[in-house]
Amino acid sequence: MHAPAHPRDVYRLDGQSAAEAAFIDALERRRLHHAWLLTGPEGVGKATLAYRMARRLLGARPDPSQGLLGAAPSDAVSRQVAARSHPDLMVLERLTDDGKARKSIPVDEARRLPEFFATTPAVSPYRVAIIDAADDLNVNAANAVLKTLEEPPPRGVILLISHAPGKLLPTIRSRCRRLPVPAPGIAAAAEMVERMADVGERDAERLVRMAHGAPGKALQLAAAGAIEIDDAANEILRALPKIDEGALLAMADTFRGAEGMARFELLMDRMADQVRIFATRVAADGANSQGLDRWAQAWERLSRLPGEVEAVNLDRGDAFWSVISDLRAAAKAAM
Repeated sequence: MHAPAHPRDVYRLDGQSAAEAAFIDALERRRLHHAWLLTGPEGVGKATLAYRMARRLLGARPDPSQGLLGAAPSDAVSRQVAARSHPDLMVLERLTDDGKARKSIPVDEARRLPEFFATTPAVSPYRVAIIDAADDLNVNAANAVLKTLEEPPPRGVILLISHAPGKLLPTIRSRCRRLPVPAPGIAAAAEMVERMADVGERDAERLVRMAHGAPGKALQLAAAGAIEIDDAANEILRALPKIDEGALLAMADTFRGAEGMARFELLMDRMADQVRIFATRVAADGANSQGLDRWAQAWERLSRLPGEVEAVNLDRGDAFWSVISDLRAAAKAAM
């Protein structure tokens, strides 16, 4: 299954009509704020919305069939945005030109904002900058962005995306108009995933629940084979304290390389989620909770293990067998 399209290549966005209407109202009443902070959980469509806002500001031909802020994909502005060649659009993001993700958005790129906004729009009504995401700005880069926010550019608009706005500098938050972008709801998100990921209704809802209601995250999970990995996690946990050593050896062998790291992280996430659900049920039922502490410890270990493995370059296979041992001990303690 192919990876989800980049937000600049997505022209339809369901479930965010309230946010789009608020932006259109400000634009039509000529009360357009110079900086908008798009907030909400990761994967709900904030970046997709930012590109829709940008196309409208840059003068793309509206397409009502694509929603309130829909733009015609065939329009020249849309094609330039998709090609990353529009002279009045600047994007700051972690992804590099070769598709690799950096740890943060560097200060050198953020310092280009004042120069970008210093000139009048080349071919559009506005100059637009998208920061995806403001959470990824390092300290110096955040301060560089703040300087631009403190001196609002004429005919310029900055669209900042944030999954955790509480972690941003208060001075950045105070200079932006906040635009909430909530999760669209399980049913609506599942319908989007079913259509875009070409999966069945049941699997689409399952992916959305794994993603805590975020359709973008669910699409990423679909592309990563999360259904198969979730099934494998469930099979391991249901069989405990017994283990199929041959099957687990074969699984551990798939953890090599960059793709193996992603598979390892996803398996740990799915096992952690299922352990959490199980432990919560045990606590709520008030049943024999002799092994509850062990399950809680196993959940904590599963949650932090991917970060530890990456931080100190631990062998993923060894880490996997170690956590299996913890899970077996928890299962025996609960018997």
